[in-house]
Amino acid sequence: MQLLISDANILIDLEEGRIIELMFRLPYRFSIPDILFEEEMSEEHGYLPGLGLTIAELSSEIVMCAEELIQRYNGPSRNDCFALALAKDRQCPLLTGDKDLRKAAEAEAVIVNGILWLMKQLINQKLITVAQAREAYQRMKDTGRRLPWTVVEAELQEIELDL
Repeated sequence: MQLLISDANILIDLEEGRIIELMFRLPYRFSIPDILFEEEMSEEHGYLPGLGLTIAELSSEIVMCAEELIQRYNGPSRNDCFALALAKDRQCPLLTGDKDLRKAAEAEAVIVNGILWLMKQLINQKLITVAQAREAYQRMKDTGRRLPWTVVEAELQEIELDL
């Protein structure tokens, strides 16, 4: 199974949409850097490893790579750079919805996927319907998650036409 490295916002989006458990039923392995998990996720989202999220311990080489990325890009947060460095090291895609992190990852030749891609995977794997995806997105919107809502709706309409 392919490994995907996630930042915090993707996990929080899915949690707010109340479909986080379904992500771990996809045919992928999901991981997050240990530093990012400890600093941003462990207190309120500490149950995620029990669902299947692996916490990756960062080697000194990955930390050094992250420090270089922090110096090179002023948009992504420090913890986002740890996720990017881990994805680079493991040569796997990065899951993020953060525009600055996406730009940095693309500049570093790292494949980037976001919430739209992940939701499409859930629909394609028949883990949710388009109607359930729409409900999940609405819950995300209601809790203040920042997504490109017009793009979300266009994507859902396109999926409906393909079904």
